[in-house]
Amino acid sequence: MVITCPIRFRQDWIITDHAASFFFAEGVKWTSLTEVRLNDATGKPAGSIDVVLVAYDDAGKVVDFGALEIQAVYISGNVREPFEYYISSRKRLVPQLVYKGGILHSWNKKIAVALNRTFFATLPTLKQVPKDQADIAWLVYDLKIHADDNHKPGRYYLTKVDEIFTDFESALLSITTPLPGQIGDFIKLLQEKLDEHLENPPTNQTMERPF
Repeated sequence: MVITCPIRFRQDWIITDHAASFFFAEGVKWTSLTEVRLNDATGKPAGSIDVVLVAYDDAGKVVDFGALEIQAVYISGNVREPFEYYISSRKRLVPQLVYKGGILHSWNKKIAVALNRTFFATLPTLKQVPKDQADIAWLVYDLKIHADDNHKPGRYYLTKVDEIFTDFESALLSITTPLPGQIGDFIKLLQEKLDEHLENPPTNQTMERPF
C-alpha cells in the first residue's frame, strides 16, 4: 500500500528555511502562507500551493514570492510491483508541475519541491543547472537519528540529504517522458496476438439470397 505523509515535513518547518535560501537573497524579510489557491487565466482553480513564501518590505508590501510543494510518499505493507510505486509517484507529481508549475513559471517565479529520499529515487535523472540559473530546487529529505546536544538521543529528525537545481522545461520533460521498453518485446506481443487471431478467425454470419 502507498500512503502519503506530508506531516513529517512540517517538523520545525526547516523546509521553509531551505526554500527561502533558494527564493530570496540573504537578509530579505519573508513569511510563509499555507494552502494558497492558484487560479488560471479564466479564473478556474489550478489547485492549491502547499506553501507560498512571501517576501515583503518594511511597509509590509509583497515584493516577491516563491512556491513550495511537498511531495512525500512512503511505503507500508507488501508492494508486489516496484513499478507501481514508481508510477504512483509520478502521477502525483506531474499535475503539480504541469498546471501549477506552468503558471508559476510563466510568472518567472521559482518553485521548490520538498520530497523524501525514496520518492526522489523513483524519478529519472534530472539535468542540473547552477543554483542562480535554476527554476526549481529539489529538496531531498530523509529521517535520521540525531544524538547531540540539541536533540534527544534515539529520535528521528527530518534531515536534508541533498538538493538538486534544475530548469523548468528539462525537468518537466524528464518526468513526463515515459521510459520506453524494448520494441522487440512489443513485436513479440503483436506476433502472439496475430498467431492467436489467425488460428481462431472470427465467424462471420452471412446469408446468401436472404429473399
